[in-house]
Amino acid sequence: MEQLTGNIPRVDLELFTNLDREKRMMIKLWIKAVRAPFFTATIIPVLLGTVIAWVHTGQIFWMKLLLTLIGVIFIHAGTNLTNDFYDHKSKNDELNLHPTPFSGGSRVIQQGLIPSKRIFYSALMFFGLGSVVGLYLNWISKGNMILIFGLMGVLLGFFYSAEPLRIGYLGIGELAVGFGFGPLIVNGAYYIQAQRMSLEPFLASIPISILIMLVLYINEFPDYEADKLVNKKTWIVKLGKERAIKIYYLLLALVYLTIVSGIIFRFLPFFSILAFVSLPLGLKAIAISRKNYNKIEELLPVNAITVKLHSIIGLLLITGYFFDKLLFILTHP
Repeated sequence: MEQLTGNIPRVDLELFTNLDREKRMMIKLWIKAVRAPFFTATIIPVLLGTVIAWVHTGQIFWMKLLLTLIGVIFIHAGTNLTNDFYDHKSKNDELNLHPTPFSGGSRVIQQGLIPSKRIFYSALMFFGLGSVVGLYLNWISKGNMILIFGLMGVLLGFFYSAEPLRIGYLGIGELAVGFGFGPLIVNGAYYIQAQRMSLEPFLASIPISILIMLVLYINEFPDYEADKLVNKKTWIVKLGKERAIKIYYLLLALVYLTIVSGIIFRFLPFFSILAFVSLPLGLKAIAISRKNYNKIEELLPVNAITVKLHSIIGLLLITGYFFDKLLFILTHP
């Protein structure tokens, strides 16, 4: 009897352990499906718009900031899932024989881990959740600017891959991503905090807008063959890899040129100069890509560096605004 009763807790414990393991595996699977590590693409512009509003108004509404982050992350998740579904539908991801951690989709459909219909309905759910948050933020804000920003974000996110527009297939996908993850989010986050429009957040968003374009752009190199087969007219497909890599150099140089111009013409604070700490990393990306633009595995360090550059430069621009405001406070007691 003692042995029997003594075994029950062990069985229960094993059952709960297995359930916990299944839950952890499911969470990891959906983190992979929504490509959560790339959420920095939305977090950085939200923080930039917020810190500019703080410099202008002297205050931050923390609950609004939290809701803004949650809302745009939901929309980003919906965008990524929609992209997976429609790239599966067009056979783009199936034809991609060389997927990488940065390109070729999450592969959860191709690996049979999540059915394609569930991916699609989950995308709609995330768009719905993000829209609910956006509608609330619009309700507590002046006018309907947040409604306009939010509607543009949802339409860009959904129709980037979805029929009938398929923006990413038309040769303007890079520009759409640059706009959506740059001026659109930065100005939206600024408006939520400051309750007014301003030219400065638009101008300040240009460097991170170019950087997120570069993240997408360099990630399109491994997808070249698959994109070409389904007539996805990315800039890489249209230009060819040899010419396209030169555009990468040009856009990267433009990031630093924009920051210098911003400091000179005073639409960026002086402390934005901190962004040049990242220059050695940018030069490393150029050096590696010059030799390996036509290879896949050898180009992966450049994919990783480009993602890092977006985060590092974005955070340094945010820090530049913080230091600028702090200096103003110290010198104007």
